[in-house]
Amino acid sequence: MNPSQPVYLRPNVACEPLFNRWYAWPYLLSPATAAMYIANYHVKLMSSFVAAPRVHVEALKKPGMLGGPFVDYPVERVPDIRDLLERTKRESGDLIELAAAIKDLDALLEQADGGSLEPLYARVPDALRGRVELVYDRHNRAHFRLFEELFYRSAFYKVSSQSIGLRLLDGDFRRFVLSSPRLAEPSLAFAEIPFSSPILDEVAIARLAPKPLGLFIDAMRLPPSTPVEAYFTEDAPTPARVPVEEGVRIRYFGHACLLLESRRVSVLCDPLIPYKHPGASVRYSFEDLPEGIDFVVLTHNHQDHVLLETLLQLRHRVKTIVVPASAGGSLIDPSLKLLLRQLGFRHVIALESLETLEFDGGSITALPFMGEHADLDVRTKAAHLVRMEGTTTLCAADSNNIEPRLYDHLAEIVSGVDVVFLGMECQGAPMSWLYGPLFTVPIIRKHDQSRRLDGSNFAKALDLVQRLRPKQVYVYAMGAEPWLTFVSSIQYTEESVPIVESTKLVDECIRLGITSERLYGPREIRLR
Repeated sequence: MNPSQPVYLRPNVACEPLFNRWYAWPYLLSPATAAMYIANYHVKLMSSFVAAPRVHVEALKKPGMLGGPFVDYPVERVPDIRDLLERTKRESGDLIELAAAIKDLDALLEQADGGSLEPLYARVPDALRGRVELVYDRHNRAHFRLFEELFYRSAFYKVSSQSIGLRLLDGDFRRFVLSSPRLAEPSLAFAEIPFSSPILDEVAIARLAPKPLGLFIDAMRLPPSTPVEAYFTEDAPTPARVPVEEGVRIRYFGHACLLLESRRVSVLCDPLIPYKHPGASVRYSFEDLPEGIDFVVLTHNHQDHVLLETLLQLRHRVKTIVVPASAGGSLIDPSLKLLLRQLGFRHVIALESLETLEFDGGSITALPFMGEHADLDVRTKAAHLVRMEGTTTLCAADSNNIEPRLYDHLAEIVSGVDVVFLGMECQGAPMSWLYGPLFTVPIIRKHDQSRRLDGSNFAKALDLVQRLRPKQVYVYAMGAEPWLTFVSSIQYTEESVPIVESTKLVDECIRLGITSERLYGPREIRLR
């Protein structure tokens, strides 16, 4: 293929953001949390696989172990994992030392007795000196606050560890991303470029508008042996975009991804866009999105709601990205605003609880979001209330109605809700599944099992519905679509508790005269 030939990115090419060859999600990019995951998860998991690979292989023969701490490769890949382990220790040694410094600082603060913390500053580990503030809470328990921006402006922010994996998909299956790195294989090519690189925008634009092939050959820093032409085609995609002429249209793309549109404005919530490949089921994809997206709103900082893979491919289209405000400086709760700006999103707005962003014909309001974070002090979460052309939609994500009085208070503020979208993954993983690497002391098992990443069950969800009194109720964010297992590891059956509980809610809503459905695959909803 001639380098000057205009080409399109094939619709079945996934662009996976990678950090040290592990699938990148926000906690792998904020430097302090990245350090904890590398030291306390990646290094330990790869070491375990190298020492006893058959344990991992045998464990993953059981479907229920898919999301567990097991590397999903055959025994023959031990040398590759060993090489990656050694490379990680060598190239991320300072981050591993940073994780050790955080552990040492936790131990140091146990000596605080309620007196002045000033004498302890001289004993703060060197990697953290000048980058943390030592503080007490109201109960005289000492902890530290990170100056997170300083970490991004230091050598701890590893742009050199970032790359993009171009993967040709022949189906929906991809290995679960939290427990296995990406190793070289025929369908995967590594582009050694940082996430902020403008060339990523050019790649994303090429999904719908042709670009010269030579642009990608020259700029993507792929290995010389890479068959670049395999990822691009001269065939134009089939146009799919249908503009909205009147009223409000909501399109469900899968999981928690909703596109709300009027003639004047578009709002995309928790973007997770599936790919089209040979044999793919009917689905909305990139060509179904507007060329310019007025607002992207993110509900909370979990890997299935802040999917960097999709966000980076939409960066050139997004005018404003709206995130929940963080508490600032918490190891357990890194700032989405800081992260997204680091990744090249120029206009990022962080909304405090009950703060409203106005736009032509409507507004976005951040509502309090309880639960689904294992009782940890995570502030970066909000249910978004979107008012558009006289309609009101609540994107409640994985909110868990653990305190019903919250919705009494909200009902006094928010009236006339037309549609509620609510996640009901009500079993949820234990706290350690996602947050374990951030702890510097072992988590007690009974605490780990009781503090889960769960949403509302039938009783809680119905109570929320009865208090807000919407006209339509949709269960979403269940992770059931086949293209989602790489971030969710979920494999439901009809007997699975979340399916049973959500079915009960849908049936009860219908009995009460409320339009209701558990969403799966593409769905279009019209309002007025």
